[in-house]
Amino acid sequence: MAQRTAIPARANTSPGKPPAARSAYLLQRDLGDFGILSDVHVGTGVALLSVWVDLVVWVECGSEGWRFRWWSGRVSSRNRYVWAFCPADAHHTAARRIAHRYQQLLTGHRLSETIADLAATAETPGSGVAR
Repeated sequence: MAQRTAIPARANTSPGKPPAARSAYLLQRDLGDFGILSDVHVGTGVALLSVWVDLVVWVECGSEGWRFRWWSGRVSSRNRYVWAFCPADAHHTAARRIAHRYQQLLTGHRLSETIADLAATAETPGSGVAR
């Protein structure tokens, strides 16, 4: 599905982690199952997963509890972003939906030539590039 090789998510899902961080790392692991790489950034009461151009997933506490939120790619008639939501305890479902959005974005935002070359070098055995 994806063009990049997944790196296993760090085992940062222990019960001692804040809820936003725990949910973010679970989602990162599930996105890895789709071959999608992401970076987790943890703040106070929030976490972000940087997935691709125009695809950043927020892990936040909303009125219904912890949730994932990302831009659906649509803009309303009032020229505002339309957000997609998923409960944080449904990280498998969120990963599937985010993978679908990721595929949509790949058609418009391919890897730059430099990054593609670096990725190809990193995937070559014995290249000396750590992944």
